[in-house]
This record gives sequence, C-alpha cells and structure tokens, in this order.
Amino acid sequence: HINWEFLTTAPKNNGVNGGVLPMIVNTLYIIILSIGIATPIGVGAAIYLQEYAKPGRTVKIIRFSTETLAGIPSIIYGLFGYVFFVIVLNMGWSLLAGGLTLSIMILPTIVRTTEEAIKAVPQSYREGSLALGASKLRTIMKVVLPSAIPGILAAIILSIGRAVGESAALYFTAGTALSRVIPKSITDSGRTLSVHLYLLAKEAISFEKTYATATVLLITVALINFAANRLGAMLLRRTTAK
Repeated sequence: HINWEFLTTAPKNNGVNGGVLPMIVNTLYIIILSIGIATPIGVGAAIYLQEYAKPGRTVKIIRFSTETLAGIPSIIYGLFGYVFFVIVLNMGWSLLAGGLTLSIMILPTIVRTTEEAIKAVPQSYREGSLALGASKLRTIMKVVLPSAIPGILAAIILSIGRAVGESAALYFTAGTALSRVIPKSITDSGRTLSVHLYLLAKEAISFEKTYATATVLLITVALINFAANRLGAMLLRRTTAK
C-alpha cells in the first residue's frame, strides 16, 4: 500500500486511511535539529580533548561522563527532556524539545567517534603543517579535520540512524498527537515516523499501514545515509584536491 498518495497526504480516521507526509516532515525536522545542534558541540569537544586538553583529572571526568551518557536508556533521556525542556523551559510538547533531547542523546556518539577519527590522523601531518609556519588552529582546520572527515561522517550517520529510529525519547517530548497538517514551526508538536509506527502497532489500528510506515522509515534512513555518504565523498575529494 505504499504509493504516491500514501507519501504525500496526511493521515485520516486515526491513521486507518491517508498517508504519512506530516510524519516524514516531522522526522526531517528532528534530524536537522538534533544533528545541527549536536555536531558542532560534539566535534568541538573532540577537538578539545584530542588536540588541546592535557591528560589529567578533567579529561578523565569528561571521558567518563561521555561513556556514561552513551549507556543511558533512551527513555531516561525522554523523561529528562520532558521535565527540563517541556515543563521547566515551558516549551511544551514540540519538535524543538524533541530535537534538543535527541541532541543530548547522540552527543556521546559524535564525541567518541570524532575523537577516534582525529586520533587516527598521523602525527606527521600536524608536524609538517606546523613546520611550514601554520598555527595550531589552522593546522586543525586545514589538515586534521579534512583528514578526519570519513570518521566524522561515520559519527553523523550513526547519530542519524539513532535519531530516526528513536521513539521513547520523542514520545515524552515531541508529543504523540496525530499530525494532520505539516508543522509550520519547530514549536509545533507532532509525531515522527518511529512514534507513529509504535502507536499504530500498539493500538493495532491497521497492520497494512504499520508495515507500510515501517518500510517508509527504512527507506528514509537509507536515503539519508546515501546522501550523507555522497556529501562526505565530495568533501573529501575537495579537501584532497586542495
């Protein structure tokens, strides 16, 4: 039952009829928000830990905290996001609250994977750049980061996969109301594809729609990963050419 109408219309009759267009848009909103927030912070933290920080208690605490955050169940992040973003900051159930919650959840993955990618860059690259008179910051921006792009891209792809498939955290933060229109703002609430899939299966509304939604979710992840890989390959070619 996957056809053009299913992909371009809103759900009707509590999801029994209609399509999943609003849920697709909500999912893209969540991905852009969470990746857009977590990537600069995560890459910056990885650069600090690998290139600037001296071994000591502070670095150990940061790494321990990162590893601990990576092992926390997603429902705990959801409860935290509900209390802090939805209630304390008065955002209400919204795509913004969901995106902020997911950005915290995927941050450890980006930090750890990016740090390993930066660590894998040969030290001779840094020494050669510094010997030519480049500053440490310029060496990092022009030599280290371009060489670490494949690893950074892997971190982003892993994070996108987790963000797209997440339902527990978004259940408490982005809301579960059935989206009948495309959201006009990130302050609007709305279901993502994963939350919609969970509720369709839970309430046994329509198994045909459930499996169709699951297929759309898988295709969405595949397309996003393909686009990210192509973008990474293009960036790598440009930096190599320079």
